[in-house]
Amino acid sequence: MSKIVILGAGISGHVAAAHLRRKLSKEHEVLVVSPNSNYQWIPSNIWVGIGRMKSEQILFPLAPLYKKKGIGFKQAKVVTFHPEGDQELDKPYVVVEHVTGRKNREKVTYDYLINATGPKLNFEATEGLKPGTNKAYSVCTYSHANHAWEALEKLIQEMKQGKKAKILIGTGHAKSTCQGAAFEYILNVEQELRRHNVRDKAEITWIANEHELGDFGMDGMLLSYGGMTMKSKEMVEMVFEDRDIKWIIGAGVNKIEDGIAHYETLDGDYKTETYDFSMLIPAFSGHGFTAYDKVGKDITQKLFKGFMIVDADYSPKPYEEWSVQDWPETYQNPSYSNIFAPGIAFAPPHAISKPRKSKNGTPISPSPPRTGMPSGITAKLVADNIIDTIKNEGKTSLHHKGSMGNMGAACIASAGYGMTKGSGISITTFPIVPDYNKYPNTQGRKLGKTFGEIGLAGHWLKLALHYAFLYKAKMKPFWWLIPE
Repeated sequence: MSKIVILGAGISGHVAAAHLRRKLSKEHEVLVVSPNSNYQWIPSNIWVGIGRMKSEQILFPLAPLYKKKGIGFKQAKVVTFHPEGDQELDKPYVVVEHVTGRKNREKVTYDYLINATGPKLNFEATEGLKPGTNKAYSVCTYSHANHAWEALEKLIQEMKQGKKAKILIGTGHAKSTCQGAAFEYILNVEQELRRHNVRDKAEITWIANEHELGDFGMDGMLLSYGGMTMKSKEMVEMVFEDRDIKWIIGAGVNKIEDGIAHYETLDGDYKTETYDFSMLIPAFSGHGFTAYDKVGKDITQKLFKGFMIVDADYSPKPYEEWSVQDWPETYQNPSYSNIFAPGIAFAPPHAISKPRKSKNGTPISPSPPRTGMPSGITAKLVADNIIDTIKNEGKTSLHHKGSMGNMGAACIASAGYGMTKGSGISITTFPIVPDYNKYPNTQGRKLGKTFGEIGLAGHWLKLALHYAFLYKAKMKPFWWLIPE
């Protein structure tokens, strides 16, 4: 009998738990440890943030589902890692702290550990950036998105009384990632203002650490669009100009005051932008976990480099020497073969976009994204490798591989909500990490598999994915037939 412990119940953790439970016999234990009692379909937080969905529509409680499916569940957060056990317990374990009741701690042993804890939303990295304060909000969680809509709705009502308003949306730190979520939110807010007939009362501005529009933390794209070849920069410019959205790029936001964003530009200038409502994506960071060996010596550096260390090439080298082969394929920790970290929990070997600094030496460029499809795909391959290893009587099997350098991703940015109004902007990228050797003339991407579309069809697809992935997450009949 084997015991697999999964830390986190986001997209990665939940996907891994579902596949492990379906494919392993009940003699093997699958246990999920997560501080959140609910599963949330994060991509639909955007619609909660414009009031077109209730948070109840994008989440469900984990405990009843896991009980029904035979998956153990502890509502707790991991505190420390002990991959060798200790002098009293000759088994690897993690210390977890329960987040309800007496908040007691306990040792949870495992044979295999999947760290799917995702990122820490590091709002503290930007002075004054705390959701719900200083007129600044977030859509990173369903509760954040609820608060964002409450504030936006209040502002819309004031605009209906004649108030002129400034809205600022984008990234709230010089090294933030997840530009795609902010891009989708600004389009939805713009569409929502039109629906309420107050668009003419608002000045909407995009602010981001990208050196040019459409970088998205992936070094931009050359893509097929309507029979033409177009840069993602040109596509986003077209979208923003069509909707009268201004933009500020190459900007590292470093301080937020009440309705004022302070930022530094790549040119080294220090500027401010005022606003009545803002949604700024924070920096992501590791959770600051610590690890100890059998005698209690700190071995954190064997497991973590901010995020968890896996089978990537972390050797320091100049940007020109970075390679798509640096990226991990199995997400296995090199020091402890029974520990894996799919999704956002693994430490990327380097940025995807070219790192840039301001004239003052401040790093201002996006961190690499690993959200959405890659989280689900990497979680499934980690689960499959553990399943194969268990069925192979413990002999390590790593046949399932998937690097972001040979993996595609689809991103659909809705612009509005409903079946007849608004539009969706669909961008499919292959590979996620550009391979400049394989595709030297197309900016590292394969044309035909890297394309963009604008129209109502993308809008419908976004809605379809919402319902399909919630169906899948609830593990309803034949859920496994829906791809990650």
